[in-house]
Amino acid sequence: MNAAIIFILLLALMLTGMPISISLGLTVLTFLFTMTEVPIESVALKLFTGIEKFEIMAIPFFILAGNFLTHGGVARRMINFAASMVGHWHGGLALAGVMACALFAAVSGSSPATVVAIGSIILPAMVKQGYPKGFGAGVITTSGALGILIPPSIVMVMYSVSTNTSVGQLFMAGVIPGLLLAFFLGLTTWFLAKKHNYPRMPKASWAERWAAFRKSAWGLLLIVIVMGGIYSGMFTPTEAAAVSAVYAFVVAVFVYKDMTLKKVPKVLLDSAAMSAMLLYIITNAVLFSFLMTSENIPQAMAGWIMDKGFGVITFLLVVNILLLLAGNVMEPSSIVLIMAPILFPVAMKLGIDPVHFGIIMVVNMEVGMCHPPVGLNLYVASGITKMGITELTVAVLPWLMTMIGFLVLITYVPQITMWLPNLIYK
Repeated sequence: MNAAIIFILLLALMLTGMPISISLGLTVLTFLFTMTEVPIESVALKLFTGIEKFEIMAIPFFILAGNFLTHGGVARRMINFAASMVGHWHGGLALAGVMACALFAAVSGSSPATVVAIGSIILPAMVKQGYPKGFGAGVITTSGALGILIPPSIVMVMYSVSTNTSVGQLFMAGVIPGLLLAFFLGLTTWFLAKKHNYPRMPKASWAERWAAFRKSAWGLLLIVIVMGGIYSGMFTPTEAAAVSAVYAFVVAVFVYKDMTLKKVPKVLLDSAAMSAMLLYIITNAVLFSFLMTSENIPQAMAGWIMDKGFGVITFLLVVNILLLLAGNVMEPSSIVLIMAPILFPVAMKLGIDPVHFGIIMVVNMEVGMCHPPVGLNLYVASGITKMGITELTVAVLPWLMTMIGFLVLITYVPQITMWLPNLIYK
């Protein structure tokens, strides 16, 4: 009964158009002060202790690094390198877009940032080469979603904060699924390009490829520094985020010189504003999680599922449907912070690996970012292409279907996710 009251209250507040973070906070406060005897001091204490975790510091640093890279010419050099490698195949520039998104995802941690950085450069070039605008938009909208699956990933950090799962293991687990999804999206792109005979680029010589690689090497080196540093044990994911922010600043301002020192304060302010927004959502989500736990809702839900005899297959199917539905009305950060504390105890009781469960959630978030009405990537791509959301939704369908097929594969074949973490952490 209490669970029903909490969720009805949350839904009612969200339907008024109130931001999710405020809806969460008001739901908690209303329920606590009218239906329980929890002292107000505990709420204040929870607000502070909720974001005291060291891992949360990674979020503002990854956002800052992504912003420096977006404005600092790294994306353009990655696109040139990708085009030199795969541009001569069917749909060459589109394939270069997928490859560039995968490379940029490995340094940014954010899907919308990946869509902006790669899309704003490659989409006008694709239209100029004779590709239909919808095809280019479909490729970049969905490939940009790789930003939260290929590590480092802000959404993985949030899952880690919600469930106390190792960020390092989550980052490891995202590598193979991320590369596999990039391959499937590339395959879909190549098939459609070949079918419609879209333009190809002249084959680049090895000298041209080497030159393009050398120019993009400073950006690509960040992948080695961040991931190599984490996996070798030189620094934690949070320290890696701080290192990546400093490195991205140096590369953008002093190496590539595409960003002047005058622009740095604006990048810092934009990053601070985005970080503050995410931290505010996290704070209220922690409060919501505290309410759930104090009312024993996750435990009761776990007990009910076990009593009904739900197996792993059925439970994961229900989880995927639930998360895909949530993706219709909420953005990824909110979904992870609300759903993870509720679903995680049930997954643990059924013997599902916490790292595997985290990757399933992240892939669901990727799908949610590419379909209306709240798909962040759609809105970002719409801003770049000046296409309507309905038109874009139709354009992304082939790649969206590919992503849903990939979600089923990742859900029921845990070995894909767990092979690398098991190899490193055994």
